[in-house]
Amino acid sequence: MLQRVGDIALDVRGAGETLLFLHGIGGNARNWEAQLAHFAPRYQAVAWDARGYGESGGAVERFEQFADDAAAVIAALGSPAHLVGLSMGGRIALDLAARYPDRVRSLTLANTSAGSAETAAPEKVAAFLALRLKPLVEEGLTPADIAETIVAGIAGPNITPEAREALLDSHRRLHKEGYIAAMRAVTGFTGFPDFATIAVPTLVLTASEDRVAPPDHALLMAERIPGARLVAIAGSGHISNIEAPAAFNAALEAFLEDLA
Repeated sequence: MLQRVGDIALDVRGAGETLLFLHGIGGNARNWEAQLAHFAPRYQAVAWDARGYGESGGAVERFEQFADDAAAVIAALGSPAHLVGLSMGGRIALDLAARYPDRVRSLTLANTSAGSAETAAPEKVAAFLALRLKPLVEEGLTPADIAETIVAGIAGPNITPEAREALLDSHRRLHKEGYIAAMRAVTGFTGFPDFATIAVPTLVLTASEDRVAPPDHALLMAERIPGARLVAIAGSGHISNIEAPAAFNAALEAFLEDLA
């Protein structure tokens, strides 16, 4: 069922504890179809279009707005929530857990890198912006124009044609101004919490072929977050919930069942 909380559009299915899925910088709510279908029989499974994406309005002026929006969504749907954030979505989940701890029941940080000197290294940020931002701002291209290049950089070597097409479709649907705003916000944000202070059950999900947020970054997070569980999905690239939905769902389901 499509719902709105303020400017934010949501795909809401099922009933029970809220399980909120937060997409990456090139994503939208559609990215989570396999997860919504799988978890709706047991949870209120929710995927959002972040501000500036999909059916949601506006564009962020600062990264913290994403977590503020997510906190409002959780308050409207039922607190606390199990958060599942992929890539940029994981960074949003970390910010939310730090500033709105009462809204968070558990954290799943999938294909996410944050909070280390390496991930914030100027050369890494420059390379990211050169690939994604420069063509849009300086060359006048659209997200659809660069979709093939972006997907080639994030996909794993074993990606199926169907998964590849899903990633291409996701990037073709991006709103140029919202995407540019998100890139500037995410690369300028460094206020991640100290991993040692995270006090909710946490699953760190990585993928063996992830070149954007490599497994060693996930290991770093898992070692520093008290009691964190680390699961690696073999053969998948950066968007593991689309490339390897069965393995992704199995890891998340096992984590949530242990909490129950």
